[in-house]
Amino acid sequence: MGSDKHTLDYYNSKAKDFVSGTVDVVFTEIQDMFLEYIPANGKILDFGCGSGRDTKYFLSQGFDVNAIDGSEELCKIASEYTGIQVKQMLFEELNEVELYNGVWACASILHVERKQLPEIIKKIAVATKKGGIVYTSFKYGDFEGIRNGRFFTYLTEESFEELLRKVPELAIEKLWISADVRAERGEERWLNIVLRKLD
Repeated sequence: MGSDKHTLDYYNSKAKDFVSGTVDVVFTEIQDMFLEYIPANGKILDFGCGSGRDTKYFLSQGFDVNAIDGSEELCKIASEYTGIQVKQMLFEELNEVELYNGVWACASILHVERKQLPEIIKKIAVATKKGGIVYTSFKYGDFEGIRNGRFFTYLTEESFEELLRKVPELAIEKLWISADVRAERGEERWLNIVLRKLD
């Protein structure tokens, strides 16, 4: 996650509650869709891994995974859960170059201010191999600010496409709206995006 203090404090103080609410959510449909784009044994970055749910799944499917999160407490829990060392790192600290076949930024960079998102997405693009894939998701709408103790940027198709104009290395491969998969979150909608890094 980004360096927003409210958000980091939230995840550090409520790490166990957050993990218990997300770690067992069945997300295989989107995970498998993402993995279809990644070569066998390919290298994946879980960018803001939270509980480690997705990292653990990708590892179980034979992929080479690096996982990062900004919350020290979530890194501890996710390291134990996944069996790999989850690195504590802020989004803006990403500086790898063409290392990953895929970057998974599921419900993570939505904690970045809208004005900072192009810079973060550009860092993701640089870290992705040519022809590689990025998956990311945002709460759907036009809100930006603090909700439930965390900073959020909501996006629509139009506002995301506007941001992406500043990152010409990436093109939209697929974009769709989905309902929240967590119990009692049926009204909440998500913007899901698959991006491809151009050759």
